[in-house]
Amino acid sequence: MTPPTDTALEAGLNSALAAGDDEALARLHARLTAGAQEQGLLDLAYTVINTPVGELLLAATPFGLARVAFGREGHDAVLEDLALRISPRILEAPERLAEPVRQLDEYFAGTRQVFDLPLDLRLATGFRRTVVEHLSEIAYGATASYAALAALAGNPGAVRAAGTACARNPLPVVVPCHRVVRSDGTIGNYLGGSDAKRTLLQMEAAA
Repeated sequence: MTPPTDTALEAGLNSALAAGDDEALARLHARLTAGAQEQGLLDLAYTVINTPVGELLLAATPFGLARVAFGREGHDAVLEDLALRISPRILEAPERLAEPVRQLDEYFAGTRQVFDLPLDLRLATGFRRTVVEHLSEIAYGATASYAALAALAGNPGAVRAAGTACARNPLPVVVPCHRVVRSDGTIGNYLGGSDAKRTLLQMEAAA
């Protein structure tokens, strides 16, 4: 498929906008996305889905899912950050996220306990990445303390750093930082908010 030229695309967009033709805009967007994919110009694809913990933005590179973001983070701000930290060649392309969406739907429906997705963890580095890599070892329906997580990641004294890694986990829900709680049993902080964390923990405990 040959992508539209800048002139043709601009003319098509102006015409569709002037006519208020949402279907034409959708077709133009699909054509632009397909052309970008064919020419290897789409480094990041994203979509937004509705879930029991609010809208989640999912973004993936050709290597795997790279970001899951809660609405409270500000999806526009997240996309700007991804453009700076990974690539500005980013487009809304739901078809590229079909498998993560399917697995998340199953998770929220209570029929999936483990995600089986390729992950691109480039947004987590150093010890934080080590922590993120160990989060999936906390089983569905179980919890672990920040101290236990630090020990699991090989540095028992780095409790605060483990907490920071959870707070900056680029793939919440899929990589389950919500299963990490304080040593006194209280749920602690969460990127998606305490209500979202409580919802996830209660949902898993009820399964």
